[in-house]
Amino acid sequence: MKTLAITRDEKKVRATVDCADGEVSIYRNCAFCIHCKGIRIGEKFYPSPQEAAMKNISGGVSGDEALMNAAMQFNSLAASATAIECNDDQNTGFRSRYQR
Repeated sequence: MKTLAITRDEKKVRATVDCADGEVSIYRNCAFCIHCKGIRIGEKFYPSPQEAAMKNISGGVSGDEALMNAAMQFNSLAASATAIECNDDQNTGFRSRYQR
């Protein structure tokens, strides 16, 4: 497991990390990547909301709602995050969390 420090632009709108794929957005890439295991805010670790939602989905519309809520929770946490916890120790890069 590795900790990827988040870099923000001057306006604090864009948040990126150095991934095996290069510099990527935490909102567009990490949020939907199977390797993202959580968000670090200072010393505190928060597990990935999407991963927790995927484990609890039983299917149907409630599953869609659970994933949407998880995405919004990820974005809320990411606004003040300092790092992403990533288990891509083989440096394979982005892998979608939602592929079958």
